[in-house]
Amino acid sequence: MRQKKRFIAGATCPECKELDGMMLYKEHDVEKVECVHCGHTMAQPEDAVQASTRQFEQVIGVFKPE
Repeated sequence: MRQKKRFIAGATCPECKELDGMMLYKEHDVEKVECVHCGHTMAQPEDAVQASTRQFEQVIGVFKPE
């Protein structure tokens, strides 16, 4: 099955500081963000996303940089 990946407009990589190179995808029910320039990745389990989502709100993903 092909994995759907979306770029995050205006996002800057915390590792290499490149702009517009971060892509969001889901792997094994874990949302991940990866930089296409340097390969830096961040991950957040579904429970953490649900905990930060208000009722009746649809969110693609919530990431808090380290």
